Amino acid sequence: MFPGGTGEIDIEKSGHVKNAKNFVVRSDDLWRERGYGIVLVDALEHQSMRGQRSSAAYAELTKRIIEFAHRQANVPVWVLGTSQGSIAAMNAASHAGGTQLAGLILTESVSILGGSHETVFDAHPEDVHVPSLVVANVDDRCKVAPPSMAQSIAQAIRHAPTTVLTVSGGEQRSRDDCASLSPHGYYGIEEKVVDDIVDWMQKTQNRP
Repeated sequence: MFPGGTGEIDIEKSGHVKNAKNFVVRSDDLWRERGYGIVLVDALEHQSMRGQRSSAAYAELTKRIIEFAHRQANVPVWVLGTSQGSIAAMNAASHAGGTQLAGLILTESVSILGGSHETVFDAHPEDVHVPSLVVANVDDRCKVAPPSMAQSIAQAIRHAPTTVLTVSGGEQRSRDDCASLSPHGYYGIEEKVVDDIVDWMQKTQNRP
């Protein structure tokens, strides 16, 4: 799971996550309750990942992360990213070989150029070959992740079956529309969003 923002969630050696506001961190218990193990990806050496997530160097790092996940259990591995983290997830899926991934999940993806100077379109969506889900909250007011771009993201993943999932709601607890505690971060609707994603994952796995 790739968090948004700078990518730094500050995981301590004990496993405690200091910056726990991001959707992928807040929802970790929800995933475990539904039978999924998760790998949270932190920033490298406390450096901001802005502008680096679509790079070839970061793609190589995602390969190592996916290999690590496979070593933990003999189960399907999915990549999920939120906001800026969706760029990382797209990059991971576009560089994953063959049967490495079961699918790609993008939530409130950065699709309009902003301060990071990169979007999911820079992470080679045309090279994704696994089932993909694009989640968009109609109440998201983040300027770099408008829900109106969900279909364009899906169409850019042109060599894989792609579904757009529309959700609504969420509480605004921050002045920043792109912050974690807002509809952009699914604040207050985490369980509904996780259930909808899990439903898609299960249906995708059960397809003949």
